[in-house]
Order: sequence, then C-alpha cells, then structure tokens
Amino acid sequence: MSKNRKAQKIKAEIIRGELPIRKSDEPTGIKESEDCYGEWIPYKAPLKGLKNLVTQSSILPQCIAAYAKNIAGFGLGVRYKEDVQDTKNLEEEFNRLQSIVELLSLDCDIKEVFEQLVEARETYGIAYLEVLRDSEGKVESVYCLNNIHTVEKSRESDETVMSDFYYRGEKIVRRKRFRKYRQRINAKTVYFKEFGDKRIMDKNTGEYVDTKTGKVEISDRANEILEFRLGSEPYGEVRWIGQILNIDGSRKAENLNKTYFENGRHTPLAILIKGGTLTDKSFNDLQVYMNDIKGEAGQHSFMLLEAEKNENSTGMTEEKTPEIEIKNLADILQHDELFQDYLENSRKKVQSAFRLPDLYLGYTTDFNRATAQTAMEVTEKQVFQTERQSLAWIINNKLLNEYGFKNVEVYFKEPDITNPDDLFKMLTVANNAGGLTPNKAKEILYSQIGETSDDFEEEWGNTPVIVSRSALNGLDTAIMKAQNADENTEIISVMKSVRSLLRKMNKGG
Repeated sequence: MSKNRKAQKIKAEIIRGELPIRKSDEPTGIKESEDCYGEWIPYKAPLKGLKNLVTQSSILPQCIAAYAKNIAGFGLGVRYKEDVQDTKNLEEEFNRLQSIVELLSLDCDIKEVFEQLVEARETYGIAYLEVLRDSEGKVESVYCLNNIHTVEKSRESDETVMSDFYYRGEKIVRRKRFRKYRQRINAKTVYFKEFGDKRIMDKNTGEYVDTKTGKVEISDRANEILEFRLGSEPYGEVRWIGQILNIDGSRKAENLNKTYFENGRHTPLAILIKGGTLTDKSFNDLQVYMNDIKGEAGQHSFMLLEAEKNENSTGMTEEKTPEIEIKNLADILQHDELFQDYLENSRKKVQSAFRLPDLYLGYTTDFNRATAQTAMEVTEKQVFQTERQSLAWIINNKLLNEYGFKNVEVYFKEPDITNPDDLFKMLTVANNAGGLTPNKAKEILYSQIGETSDDFEEEWGNTPVIVSRSALNGLDTAIMKAQNADENTEIISVMKSVRSLLRKMNKGG
C-alpha cells in the first residue's frame, strides 16, 4: 500500500427508531393444555371415579371434612390491611366490603359455600365458583358448581384481551388469554366464560357476540366461572393421588371381611360316624335342632343321636358297634377381621398425604394435653393457615379486585389455639421487664374470655405497671429520708401528694 495514499474517513451515524422498543407482555411458554389437538381438553382420568373412591373409603371422607371445616368453617371476616386510625372514609370502605361479603350468598352463610368448594376441590382436584354480576357489572353473588365431573374447559384462546387489574386502588391494564367452560348433563349443555372475560357469550352456543352486529338476551348471556385447582394439571390433581392403591386395597379388604361375615364358614362342630350311619329320624332331629338353637328355646336342652350299622356288611366280618364322635371346629374359625395391620398402615399413609394428625380425625387415644396442643399448632401453621391465605388471595385479588379497595381486605377466620400456660409465662416475663401496660393486660384478658374491652383513657393506662411501682418505692424512700433529716415540710407534703396520686393510678382511680 502506498504511504502517500490518504487514509479513508469513516462516518458513523446513530439512527433512532421512531417506534419504542417493547418487550413481550405475556408468557410464551407452552401451556399444559397444548398436548390436545381439539378445542376442549379431555380428562386424563374420569373424575367420577375419584368420587366413588371417596364414597367407599373409610378415611378419605374424614380427611376432606377436616379440611373443609378447619379452612373455611370459622367464617370470613373483614380487616384493615394496615394498623391505621379509623376515619370516616376508612369506616365506609370497611362497611361496604363487609356488606358485599355478607351478600355474596343469600341461600346460606358464605362460609358454607367455601366449605363446599374446599370439599369439592379435595375430592376432584378442582372446583368451580359460578359468579353472577349486577347491572353495573360488579360481582354480586357466587354459587358452588355441583357435578364437577360434568364440567369441561377449552384451551386458552389465541386472541389476547385487555384485562383490568387494581393494585392499591390504581388500575393496571394487562393482556390475558381466556378459556371457555361447558357443563353437559344428559342432552343439555350450558357454556360459561372464564372469570374476568368482559366479552358477551351466548350460554347456549358458547360463541362470543359482537355488540355492534349482534344481540343476545340478558337471560341467554353466559355467566363466569372462577376455578380453584390443586397442582398444575388442566383439571387439577388430588393430593392423595399417590395413595389410590392403598385406598382401593383397603376397600377390597373391607369387602373381604364383609363377605366372610355373610358367606363365611360358620360350622362350629362336626359329627363323625364310624362303622354306621345316622338314622333318618336322628338326621331330621339334628337339622331341626340346628335351626331352632337360637333364643331361649335352645337353652339347657340336649340332643340324642342314634346310629345303625351299615346294611352292606357281610357275615364274614366282625360286627362292630357304630361310634359317634363330635369334633370341635371353633378353633379354625376367623375370630376377627383380616388385614388389620394393612388397614391401619393404609390409613396412616392417607393421613400423611393430607398432613393431618389423628386428633382431627377422631383417633384421640394416644394424645394428652401437651401432644394435642403441639399437634394443633403444627397443623395450623403448616396446613390450614397456608390454605386460608391462598383462598383469601383469590378472593381479594380476583373475585373482588374490581372494587378497588385500598385499605381493607377479606380473610378467613381461624381458631384460637393459644396455650394459657405459655401466655401466662410470656405476660410474666413482659411484666417483669417493664413492658406490660394496664391497657394491654386488659385487652389480653378480655380476648381470652371472648369479650371486647375499651382502653383506659387516662395516661397511666399506657404506662407500664413496673414503672409506677418503681416510682412509688422511690418516693417512699425519699419521704422517709426527708422526715429523718427534718426537711422542709412543704417539700414533704408535695412528695406525699405525688405518692397518693400514683397509688390512685395503680388502683385504676
């Protein structure tokens, strides 16, 4: 290359695009429902078979009932999200949410609706709430959908729809894909749309209707379905899925015992005849005796059996007198049910799938107060509280989200499992450390007896008790020193007045 050749100049420019760079605002992973080729997702196993297993099981109904009663059985409540001072606006918001929750069901207490929901979910792995709206499009009432095994759902639609979500009272718009539901019983089919889908659907055809070109009567518009499922399968998965063999085996063991009691061997003895045969009269008498042995008529009676020699004996053989022997067969009879160890082990395995101790299922022989308290605390923290929080999240962030409540929320009430002995120890330590005030002590006491308390309005109500006692002891000592030293009587009089005031404060005066 020539040295005299001038170096080439390179010019670079930054070209700014006119359109902003955007990222994908929806997940792109392959859905679990994409393994089917049709619009409607088929069942991997018939759900009605799960219901039959529950009906015929000797332990599943108790486990499912324990979940329903302990998760939703204590009722729904309304509370403030944060500890704030009551104002008129906060009180109005609180009362509004409370009225909405109480009116969600007019046929029964709303807690019973969620009890049915939990029971259906634990039986089938999935449950549905049918949601009805008022004229303004707000959630008005809910119903637990029955016959879960008759409900099918479609794959998510390829079309994305803008959906509104409220976070701390502010509206957020997100893209979402919705699916359809249908319930088929005999020759009748009813279609539903997924909760949150604002489009209008015909409940008879399952088709969306364009409000500009078409019209559907209000009575023919499809309602919405809010689903509650366990696991990630399209139709959920029961938590006891791994115990199906044990459940079915226990059922067969129980059937075997029942069959024995109905058709088993009940022959208590055998009558052996040697060298002869029973006479016809003795045979008939024996049959009558065995048929009439029941009741008082058979008490203290005796049985006479006569035998005769065989007629085919020859004169060449020595004649022998027939012998009658009665042999006891009671020792070979089954005295108790079979497979007791297998049934007991199967029961424990099913309980472990639900993580329930015997205390919640009626098996209380091995419990005392300490072990029962521990079992309740562990089960509440690891099982029931987490389930209540999951259901409450769906209610607040899905079912009632469009109301846009900022400061209040719905929660599931829970039992009070506080141990009085532990509470006494904690209060004693807090009092000795100077952290227990009269108002707090009064609040704890009234809550234990199930009543509400009002705080003492005076300042001493929020002053730790130990502080008042220390001040009294210090004043007593100061007054004694002042009197011994012949101090000014006015100073001593002031200190006595303060001491008198402190004593009144301690007495609640």
